[in-house]
Amino acid sequence: MNRIFKNVLLLFALLGLLVLVACGGDSDDASTSDDTSSDTETETETETETESEEEESDETDEAAAGGTLKIAMDAAPPTLDQPASTAVAARDTSRLIFETLYTTNSKHEAVPMLAEGVETDDNKTFVFKLREGIKFHNGEEMTADDVVASMERWLELSTITGNIFDGATWTAEDDHTVVLELVEPSSLTLDTIASAKQAAAIMPKDIVESAGADGPDEYIGTGPYKFVEWVQDQYIHFTKYDDYQALDEAADGLGGKKEALVDDIYFYLVPDTSTRVAGLQTGEYDFAYGISYDNYDQFVNNPDFEVILTPSANEIIGFNQVEGISTDFKIRQAVNMAVDNDEIMMAAFPNKDFYWLDSGYMDMHIENWASTAGSEYYNQNDPEGAKKLLEEAGYDGEEFKIMTTRDYDHHYNVGVVLHDQLTQIGMNAELVVYDWPTMLDKRENDFSAWDVFITSSSTVSTPPQLLALSPTWAGGVNDDHVQDLMEQIEKAPTIEEAQDLWDELQLYAWEELLPVINTGGYHSLYGHSTKVSGITTTSGPIFWNVTVSE
Repeated sequence: MNRIFKNVLLLFALLGLLVLVACGGDSDDASTSDDTSSDTETETETETETESEEEESDETDEAAAGGTLKIAMDAAPPTLDQPASTAVAARDTSRLIFETLYTTNSKHEAVPMLAEGVETDDNKTFVFKLREGIKFHNGEEMTADDVVASMERWLELSTITGNIFDGATWTAEDDHTVVLELVEPSSLTLDTIASAKQAAAIMPKDIVESAGADGPDEYIGTGPYKFVEWVQDQYIHFTKYDDYQALDEAADGLGGKKEALVDDIYFYLVPDTSTRVAGLQTGEYDFAYGISYDNYDQFVNNPDFEVILTPSANEIIGFNQVEGISTDFKIRQAVNMAVDNDEIMMAAFPNKDFYWLDSGYMDMHIENWASTAGSEYYNQNDPEGAKKLLEEAGYDGEEFKIMTTRDYDHHYNVGVVLHDQLTQIGMNAELVVYDWPTMLDKRENDFSAWDVFITSSSTVSTPPQLLALSPTWAGGVNDDHVQDLMEQIEKAPTIEEAQDLWDELQLYAWEELLPVINTGGYHSLYGHSTKVSGITTTSGPIFWNVTVSE
């Protein structure tokens, strides 16, 4: 093939890419990127786009816009009040309504959203300049007073703020300028404000002030979609906000340009996996959460459907450090030495495209915090060494309760394989199975019911947000050194210093503490009809910039 012909082909490919971006992005089959549009980026731009091609793109946009997007969701959110809930279902639905001062791009970097930008000389005083003319869904213009009230409420409700915001104050300098004053400087400030988890949603001041213990009376934000209704156990309905003011920057993760291209979005609450799959196949739903890994080949080989694999969480084995046999560090060491994480992850996610092996407490896709510290203690798969540790611990056949659930196949399968591996080293392992709500209750309130439990730790943007090192989750990690290092990370003046401290903390967690065994990371699996275009993912699926064809 000659060089000129190659260049012509490249030109047409680039022009085609621009048309796709104008229509809201593309969706890669079985993408393993956390932003499924990122593989379509190019470092060069073409300047040969003709007027007729631009008109054709505009016509395509107009034809594709409108209609209804029907989503089958596997779990109902407990609320749409973003700062009050860590639930994934709350995160993915409520961000259609609410926006934050800063958000995250596809690389989980903090980028402006409702703020034009921020100025700080010392990571202690932050001056946010707000975008002007932004209107809430009730027609009122967003001002600094709304932002201050919203951010103060976020500090009261959110569990991800850690020590960074202790004693912090928010003040309105003028209608479009807000100042944050910290007691101690922190290089993690913007990352925390931008987090998708328990997001710092901006609401009207009067809505914030009237909110009770159960949350606000109305869900009113600045996002591309407005809340319409929530019919319990059936659906949640959102509709296009016609006065939404989008950024001019290209869409990237949760940042950049947002367009409400479909008129209405319905999240149907469908807890049964087979019902979601059947509904997707018949066209009852356009998009489905929680597709079983067993259905992967069925959809990936069907030209009428596309699948999305996106980094989601780490699968973990959590130890009971409150009472029972797991309070002995040597027992925790023995269990960690015995496990074969390859076998565990393959049983939970039966295709190597679905998971990865990694020792990091933080998702390895969060580049600032990916760490190999302590990796020598990961995936040791040494049954003989584990037996010696049990002997040193004086283990005498005591029952070892592995708590899991059948509500999530991967959690159950991890429990089954772990039971097998511990039995092989001579432990009197018992598999204790509960439904998910009961398991959560026992994890927090009945420490006699379990010695380890199986769960997932969803992707977060900074180490202080990790549940596995929290002082409250599942009895808590009540270790002074952990809390001291975490506070140093939060208050480190530079990201480089914070990263060094994180390496030190992760090594300590593996070497001297072992609150959990991180078995590896995994991708969530979603499916959608090829009638749907523009789906991307960053901390879950994103439903703006999406079209549905007839």
